[in-house]
Amino acid sequence: MIRHIIPIAILLCVAITTNSADWRQFRGPNASGIAKNANPPSEWDGQRNLKWRATLPGPGTSSPIIVGNRIFVTCYTGYGDGSNGRMEDLQRRLLAFDRKNGNELWQKSVKAALPEDNYNGYLTEHGYASHTPTSDGENVYAFFGKSGVHAYDMNGTRKWSYYVGRRSNNRRWGSAASLMLHDGKLIVNAADEARAIIALDPTTGSEIWKAPGDGLELAFGTPIVVDHDGRESLLIALPQELWGINPENGRLRWLAETGIPGNVSPSVVQGGGLVYAFGGYPTRATVAVKTGGSRDVSQSHKIWRISKTTYVPTPIYHDGHLYFVNDQGFAYCIHGSTGDIVYEERLPGLAGGRGRGGRPVYASAVMANGNYYAVTRQAGTYVIAAKPQFKVVAQNQIDSDRSQFNATPAIADNEIALRSDSHLHLFARQ
Repeated sequence: MIRHIIPIAILLCVAITTNSADWRQFRGPNASGIAKNANPPSEWDGQRNLKWRATLPGPGTSSPIIVGNRIFVTCYTGYGDGSNGRMEDLQRRLLAFDRKNGNELWQKSVKAALPEDNYNGYLTEHGYASHTPTSDGENVYAFFGKSGVHAYDMNGTRKWSYYVGRRSNNRRWGSAASLMLHDGKLIVNAADEARAIIALDPTTGSEIWKAPGDGLELAFGTPIVVDHDGRESLLIALPQELWGINPENGRLRWLAETGIPGNVSPSVVQGGGLVYAFGGYPTRATVAVKTGGSRDVSQSHKIWRISKTTYVPTPIYHDGHLYFVNDQGFAYCIHGSTGDIVYEERLPGLAGGRGRGGRPVYASAVMANGNYYAVTRQAGTYVIAAKPQFKVVAQNQIDSDRSQFNATPAIADNEIALRSDSHLHLFARQ
């Protein structure tokens, strides 16, 4: 492992306005996927309710984040981006845009640490910019897998870089987990690069703790933090197990056997005193586990298991139900306490994707104003009522952008940000 801190000069800073409605990480506040008190539009196209549209230099499946008057997003260029570039040309990029008008404020690039995983197999489903950045309102943090974690101030000055490792999983699919901030720690799921969860000091980039485990291989989800009777646990789902880690020191508090095999991509979801793990291959499952406990709680805390699930997108928990559209384009509502299927509906008019498997959906749904927004790769964004009765409120397509949409949206106030492989769009309720 190599770490270096990059000193910076003192610069005059542009004021950054932030507020509690910011969407600063993957799936927004508390990683819930829910924007409370937000009122984004439910209908749009290439002109209607479009505030602005900005061109991106390359593709990516990472989500935009909204921090006050700025929007940040990552992408990659030079290899696997549709050009004829060589792996030596691969670069990751972090871009900052003015939220008011879409002007690009700055762009920073990081050359790939080689050797990198080749652009073939499942890696073609998500590419080399799959990790959503995060921000504490003063700095923005980007994770680029083997090419490290990088911290920038709001003006784009790099503060430090930390290289988590150079390993690859046995499928060579690359990594995809996003960063999260909790209680003065920057949490990195480096399961692919180091078979470890790592906590960094966001001010200096110094390692605070490291939780290793070979079982983390093929765990692609972003960790979440849950509280049970005043005790917090950092949760990560991995093949066959669910781990609850002490976020203070990285030690394992508890684990539950889930029996979900192969690889696990969705993040854990919490709600109603339960936590839920999803995914798996070749068999797939959704498993509900009661929070809390110590050591192995498999027998005492596992509540139910069903075969209906999602392979990549992470669900939303709302009013006692789980809502999601899976990678095959089926919308689900599942009763959270029992696992009963309330509805299972194929999205009407759905088109496939261009990845190896042609999966029509890769993004996770997000929710605001009583609806959840499910982005499909080529059939637009479906707005679906977050109720136990299936109802499509709208299907919004952007005819001016023919590229693929793989990323989870970001919502703040009356706006929703969507990124495709070629553009970043901001829609606002008029």
